[in-house]
Formats: sequence, C-alpha cells, structure tokens
Amino acid sequence: MSRAAAVPPTLRHLPFRGSEAVAAGLLTKRQLDGAAWHRLLPDVYVHKEGFDPTDHRLMCDAAALVIPRGAVIGGLSAAYLWGVNLLGRDAPVSIIVAGGAARVRPHPRLRVTAHAVLAPGDVTRFAGLPVTSPIRTAYDLGRKPPRLDALIAVDALLHRHVVKLAALAAYAEERPGWRGAALMREVIALAEPSTESPMETTLRLILIDGGLPRPVAQHEIVDPRGRLLARVDLAYPELRIALEYEGDHHRERDHFRRDITRHKALQAAGWQILRFTAHDIANPAGIVAEVRRARAERAR
Repeated sequence: MSRAAAVPPTLRHLPFRGSEAVAAGLLTKRQLDGAAWHRLLPDVYVHKEGFDPTDHRLMCDAAALVIPRGAVIGGLSAAYLWGVNLLGRDAPVSIIVAGGAARVRPHPRLRVTAHAVLAPGDVTRFAGLPVTSPIRTAYDLGRKPPRLDALIAVDALLHRHVVKLAALAAYAEERPGWRGAALMREVIALAEPSTESPMETTLRLILIDGGLPRPVAQHEIVDPRGRLLARVDLAYPELRIALEYEGDHHRERDHFRRDITRHKALQAAGWQILRFTAHDIANPAGIVAEVRRARAERAR
C-alpha cells in the first residue's frame, strides 16, 4: 500500500470506516496502521492524498460516519457547509444530538450538544451529510452568547442569503421559551443583511452600544450626476460622515493607492471619512468618542 497505484480507488480521497474497509477485504489492520493513512476519529481514516488538517469539510465527512441516527452537524460547522466560514483554527465539528438518540462518545474533534429538540423541518442534508437547516442553523447561532458572536453569525448568514431576516424572526417568535430566546430577539433587532464582514458588524455594534444612532450599512455615495463614487462600510448620510474598517489588505500598495484616490473623491464631495483598524476596535470608547466629535462638528 506504499504505492499510490495500490490504493483502492474508493478509499483514495474520502474518509471511511476502517472496520468496514477491513471487512470488505480492501485493507488489512496492519495496513491501516501504516503511514499511508491518517486516523481522523475512532475507526475513521483517510488516505494521505486526501488529508488536509485545515479542511473542515473533511472533518464533517468523518463525523458523519460515526454520529448516530438522530444526530446532525450544526452550529458553526453547519454554517460552514452553508457557505459561511466563522471557524477558528482546528475548530471541532459541532454535533447536535436529538433527545432520545444514542449518545456520541466525547472526542477533541467533536463538540456535542445533547438532548436537543430537532423537528423534522430542522434537519436536512447537504451533499449527503445530515445538517441543520439554514434557518435552524441561524437560530442556534443567534441565541448563543456572546452577543457579538451571535450577531456576527446572523449577519453573515443573512448577507450570504442563507436565510431571510423576516423568516428568522417568525421562526424565533414560534419558540419564545427556548434557551437564548431573549438574545435571539435582540440579535434580530440589531441584524443587518448588508454587512460584509465580522469587523463591520463589530464596528456597528460599538457605535450602537456607545449610544450613537445606528449607522447605515454599505451606503452608496453618488455625485450630483448620479454616478457612484464609493460604497462605504457605514455612514451617517445626513451628516456626510463615512466610517470604514481598514483590514490588513488595505496596506497592499495597489489597494492603498486606490483608497487614496477614493478618499480624495469623497472629501471633494463633502464627506468626512473616519477610518478604523483592528487596533482601534480594541478601544471601543475611543471610537465612540471620535465619532461623537465628528457628528457634533458636522452638525454645526
């Protein structure tokens, strides 16, 4: 089995149950212990050609082989499958187990929520994997503290059109007594489908929590002829104040030059641009004070 050509085609790229491969005569137990195979979970292996330690989808495929009937992939792992990646490095696969289903053995690569209520409409399949439906995924993430993380997740799912805000609000209203329902209601009131990044959500929440009016997200600024000058992360259009979060990519030479040209055009159009970085985000009071001063000056 040291040669790639000797690997059974059905085992080359996807995870599989080792005991089933041995029973089918595809491998021996001794071969499974060799360097050609990576053990992902108890009795679950993948060939070295298909192994990628950063591939969360691979771990979801592996988890689906060991979870019992009545258990599904949920939480941030479900969001990942639906196209929203908010996972940290080496994040475990989130598993939700319905009440009455067989328990899942603890493992560092699995994060298990047991005794959950899963209605038939809450469960679907994604490329063959059992997963919480988009709306149940959004509901579970939106009612799980901390509040900022909950809002970031819901904003991202809304922006990707995985779920609609009105549908999520109706879903939440039907479950008033569920754990985290109060947080979910607050998140729905704060949610903004136009938000394009977690840091934009963070900046918006800093302003709201600081007592400032809620800014407009992804505001389009046009010139007197109606031509688009820019679309800014956040804005107070009535005062012509634009707020931008500057990630590391803004330091790249070409991006930096485009930013300068863009900001000059906005300033010429009478807009004030406030730019914030990750360093500023660490000081919410400083952001609120700067924006409050800018609003007062522009109002005068």
